Amino acid sequence: MNLPNQLTVARLGLALLLVVCLTISFTGNYLVALGLFIAATVTDYYDGAIARRRGLVTDFGTLMDPLADKILTVSAFICLIPDIPAWIVILVVAREFLITGLRLLASSQNVILPAERLGKHKTGWQMAAVICYLLFLGVEQVFPLLKEYQVWTAGFAIIAYTILTIMTVLTLYSGVAYFWKNRSLIQTK
Repeated sequence: MNLPNQLTVARLGLALLLVVCLTISFTGNYLVALGLFIAATVTDYYDGAIARRRGLVTDFGTLMDPLADKILTVSAFICLIPDIPAWIVILVVAREFLITGLRLLASSQNVILPAERLGKHKTGWQMAAVICYLLFLGVEQVFPLLKEYQVWTAGFAIIAYTILTIMTVLTLYSGVAYFWKNRSLIQTK
């Protein structure tokens, strides 16, 4: 297994550790989860960059890299449902399942659908949203007196809702665009 594929598999392991950190309550668990999530996003950047630069693009990487991204982000969103509106998480999860289903359909027709630029932007905004929430929750957990400062809470709310709005629009738009571009795979004959 080449280095980019090892990084992709490592991202899956980091996703598992992230879920453990977000489901077991201990002081600093959000900040530990933040560190794990950032480490996983770094592997996402480097696996693709290394694969393209060194000519190590494989079918495994083409299929598993976006799947590892989905597992990472969806796991984080599900664990953050008390803080992120459930309907947004449902939208994210539904879009990811639909795109994965489309990729499986394509694969059954011997077609590999790689990640698209718009989907990469969507993933970036999803990762930014998770980082924003983990940072906020982690700082509030370590410094509980900050909850009393309305400026801190209001500032976070503005940033969080802006990121969530952009992410939600990109999630919808990129899903529709991906289906539209690959509509020939689902048209009945």
